[in-house]
Amino acid sequence: MGEPTAAISTDDVAHVARLARIELTSDEIEHYTGHLGRVLEHARELEDLDLDDVPPLAHPYPLRNVFRDDAASSPVDRDEVLSQAPAASDGQFEVPPVLGEEA
Repeated sequence: MGEPTAAISTDDVAHVARLARIELTSDEIEHYTGHLGRVLEHARELEDLDLDDVPPLAHPYPLRNVFRDDAASSPVDRDEVLSQAPAASDGQFEVPPVLGEEA
């Protein structure tokens, strides 16, 4: 993988980990320092590319919308759909409570 560069220090990695509320061991800090150093080095190499003749892009591939006709179709049978649900009551899906609400 190559030697880590001096682009980022172990103190920098430890600081970013603290900001992100991530606990890292000393070995992990050393490991990520090398990896992040290589990422930053690659970013520096990209900055050196001559892109004067390259037009700005929002996406590298041509995009096109794929539309279908908005045609009405027969509705799905509610009882059939609810019969396949893990839990249903009174014609509705039952789901676990969210945000601490009591059932």
